Amino acid sequence: MSTPGEAPSGVPARYWHTLDDGRVQCDLCPRECRLRPGQRGFCFVRAAGQDGLVLTTYGRSSGFCIDPIEKKPLAHFLPGTSVLSFGTAGCNLGCRFCQNHEISTSRHTDSLAAQASPEAVAVAAREHGCRSVALTYNDPVIFAEYGIDVAQACRERGLASIAVTAGYVQGEARREFFAHMDAANVDLKGFTEEFYARVTGGRLATVLDTLTHLASSGVWLEITTLLIPGVNDSTAELEAMSSWLVAHLGPDVPHHFSAFHPDHRMTDVDRTPLATLLRAREIARAAGERYVYTGNVVNPEGEATRCPGCGLDVVERDRYRVLAYRLRVDPRVPRGRHEARDAHDDRRGSEHGTRRYDHARGRCPRCGHVVPGVFEESPGTFGPRRLPITIGPRPAD
Repeated sequence: MSTPGEAPSGVPARYWHTLDDGRVQCDLCPRECRLRPGQRGFCFVRAAGQDGLVLTTYGRSSGFCIDPIEKKPLAHFLPGTSVLSFGTAGCNLGCRFCQNHEISTSRHTDSLAAQASPEAVAVAAREHGCRSVALTYNDPVIFAEYGIDVAQACRERGLASIAVTAGYVQGEARREFFAHMDAANVDLKGFTEEFYARVTGGRLATVLDTLTHLASSGVWLEITTLLIPGVNDSTAELEAMSSWLVAHLGPDVPHHFSAFHPDHRMTDVDRTPLATLLRAREIARAAGERYVYTGNVVNPEGEATRCPGCGLDVVERDRYRVLAYRLRVDPRVPRGRHEARDAHDDRRGSEHGTRRYDHARGRCPRCGHVVPGVFEESPGTFGPRRLPITIGPRPAD
């Protein structure tokens, strides 16, 4: 938390209240930063102005880039399509291993290289042929007001909105922010409170609350776990994690195990070997998770979407490129004997029945097993490209 200084400029923020001593308390995340005018919270982008809390990064981005949707990573949401990705600066966690730390730990506005209104973001995504916009790079919950407005502008133009987040958000902010999202990938960074406190500066319980909320919200959900050798990759921790996910979210939420590389404050830790990812994948599958993927490594088997009924690879991939797409897509697929997750599906759609992207399930062409997700009859063909783009004017010096 910063010391008092000149009152920061920005747009009025939500999710705060005034304390008896005149300070402002931010209610966005469990940190509940208590600020006097001129002070900034842990995330650095939410600050106390003269009339309450302000968001200092509204409409300002660290950059825009068109990516494959599989890079978010999302394996069951519009495969093969392109997504316009952007973020701002700052973060409400302090992960020692952060692989976007130049952005997430930024305390300088010069990291915000571009300006764009929500409408400009949505228009640019349409002009470049994207099917969706992803709020990513740093955690979008800290710029929730901007993210919500972007999502509304996207929905007006027929685009989906995706949150790539650590899920460290609570209460009203959690409910309202995700009500505007069509899909989310949540970083489940480990599975002990000790790990979260020591390595991220956060709390596991809050992230689990976010996951259970999303599982009943109608938002398409996938999960990513970055495996750090000797830190969060023990067999006991992975078994506990996978068992919890199956018990509380159901067996069909895709889970991505991703390889760590030395960065930020953990440069003394080795890269994650492929064997660790393969072991994690087998543990998860043995616990009942049906769709388990590997990331940041070359492993075609861990990139494919496999039918749990007969073992057919219904989607084959190679580093963000869809090689084969065998799904038969029908939004009106009747529930079959293979769908053990029917009750979870009922809860997922209960809160936002008017969501633009209903979960259009695919079917295995060989055995008819239903593969949940948001699929279309044909995949996109964007491939593994990465295209930085410019939106709007650069900020004045």
